[in-house]
Amino acid sequence: TEMTHREEAEIQISELDLLSSMFPYEDEFIVTDQVALAELKHYVENESAEMPSSKVQFILNVKPEVSNAAMVEFSMACALPLKYPTVLPEITVRSSLLSRSQQIHLNSDLKTYLMQNCSGEPCMLSAREWVKDHAAAYIDKELSSSSVTTSHAVQSEDTTFTRLWIYSHHIYNKQKRKNIIDWAKELSLSGFCMPGKPGVVCVEGLQSSCEEFWSRVRKLTWKRILIRHREDVSLEGGGHAEIQKQRKFSTLEEKCFDAHGARGNHMDLGQLYRFLEEKGCAGIFQMYFGVEGH
Repeated sequence: TEMTHREEAEIQISELDLLSSMFPYEDEFIVTDQVALAELKHYVENESAEMPSSKVQFILNVKPEVSNAAMVEFSMACALPLKYPTVLPEITVRSSLLSRSQQIHLNSDLKTYLMQNCSGEPCMLSAREWVKDHAAAYIDKELSSSSVTTSHAVQSEDTTFTRLWIYSHHIYNKQKRKNIIDWAKELSLSGFCMPGKPGVVCVEGLQSSCEEFWSRVRKLTWKRILIRHREDVSLEGGGHAEIQKQRKFSTLEEKCFDAHGARGNHMDLGQLYRFLEEKGCAGIFQMYFGVEGH
C-alpha cells in the first residue's frame, strides 16, 4: 500500500525526534535547516497545511572506533526527500582524511547497502551504524595498494602473490578491454585477457594489486562476471625477484584465438587450452569450462 505524504512526514518527524534524543549534542546531530523542519511539523499537525517546499537537512557526525589511536571523524550530510522513507535518504559522507576517490567509493557502497537493505523503511540509524563500522576502512583502502610500490616497509608486509582467474559472460566492449589492460599495467599485474564470448581474464601479482584490480573491474557493468578460481602463494622475502619468479605471464596482453561463429567472436577453446598448457596452467581449463581440455 502506498504511504500518504502525511504518513511519510510523520515517520520523518518521529525519526528526527529519535535521533535528537539519542544524540543530544550538537557535535553529534544538528538540523541545519530549521525552517524545513518547522514546515514539516506544521504539515503533520494541520490538515489544511501545504506540503513542505523543502527537505529537512541535518548532519550526523560519527567517530568510528578505529584500531589505531587516531580518532577519525566522519560527517554525514543528510537530506530527507519529501517522499522518504518510500525513497532513500540523500547522504554524503565526508572526512578530511578521505581522498576524493575514496569518498566516492565509500558513498557509492553506502548507497548500495541502503538500496539492498532499507527501501521503504526509516534507515538513518542503520546508515549511521554502517558508516561507524565501515567508513574507516576506506581511508586505508587505496593507501595500501598505491603505497605498495613506493614504500619498502609496506612491500615487505604484502607477502602474498595472487593469481585471479576471472570469467565473464562476454567481453566485447573496447573501453572495458582498454581498462583491463591499462589497470593491469598501472598495478604491475601480468596475465592475459581473452575477449569474446566467453571472456576470460587472468591477472597475477601482489595480492593487494589483484584485489584493487578486481574491485575496479567488478564495478563496470557486466551481464555476469565472477572469480572462477584464485591462487595465493606466500612469498618468502616479498622482494621483486620473488614476485617475478612466481609469474607465469610476462605482461598483460590481449589474446585472440582464431575466432569462429556467427559474429566472429567465439574463441577457439582448443587454442586457449594449448596456450594455458604452455604456461603450465592447463588445470584451469576444466574449472572454466567443466571439461577436460584436449
